[in-house]
Amino acid sequence: MKRIFILIVVLICTQNMSAQLFSKEKVQNLQNFDKPRFSYGYILGFNLYDFNFDYTTDAPDTDIIHDESVGFSVGLLGNLRLNDYFDLRLEPMVTFNTRNLRFSNSQFTSDFESVREVKSTYVHVPLLLKISTKRINNIKPFIVGGVSTSINLSSNEDNPDDNSVGQFRMKTNTNYYEIGFGIDLYLYYFKFTPSIRGVFAMSDELVKDNDPNSPYTSTIDKMSTRGIFINFTFQ
Repeated sequence: MKRIFILIVVLICTQNMSAQLFSKEKVQNLQNFDKPRFSYGYILGFNLYDFNFDYTTDAPDTDIIHDESVGFSVGLLGNLRLNDYFDLRLEPMVTFNTRNLRFSNSQFTSDFESVREVKSTYVHVPLLLKISTKRINNIKPFIVGGVSTSINLSSNEDNPDDNSVGQFRMKTNTNYYEIGFGIDLYLYYFKFTPSIRGVFAMSDELVKDNDPNSPYTSTIDKMSTRGIFINFTFQ
C-alpha cells in the first residue's frame, strides 16, 4: 500500500506544479478537441489488486495474508460529451494480475499447502461519469465515478477441484463501484490523460471448498476485491 500513497503524492505534486501554468494565458492546443459529441481513445495502465476478507464469528484471530503485485491493463475508451463539464465514459479493458494468499494453519507443513497463487485475467467494463473543471490553458482536472462489471476468465468457478488439491476458486462475474481523479493534458497532437481510480467489489467472490470444514474457506464469510487503477489515456 505504500506504493499507492507514493503514486498519489506524485500525481498531486504534478498537479500542483502544473498550477503554475494557470498564471498566464497560453496558446491552447487542440482548441476544438472537446466539441464533438463522441470521441474515442485507448488506455494503457497498471493495476494493483488485493482482497478484503470478512471472517465468520467463530474464526481464529489469525488473518489470511495476501501479497500484492502490480499488473497490466489495456483497453479502449468511448466518450459521450454531455456538456462542457460532464461526460459519460465507457472504458472496456482487459486486466492481468497475480495475487498470492498465505493461509496460516497448524496442519500446513509446506508452501504447497499454505500458499495459493491467484492468477486473474479480467474483462473489465466500467460505465463512468466524468465531472471536469473549466479548461485553463492546456489543463483540465476532473473527478470520475461510476459502476463496473467484470468477467474473470481465470476464476475456475466450475472446476470440481478445490483447495484440497491446490485449486483456489473464485466467482466469474463481479460488480464494482469506482471513484477517482485525473487531469486532461492537451498536447500539440493529442490529449493525454493520467488518472488514478479505486475499484471496490460489491459482492462475495469466493467459491467455497467442497468440505464445509475446509481449513482454507470455512472461516471466510466474504471475500471481495479492492484495487487501484493507474491509467494513461490517449485520445
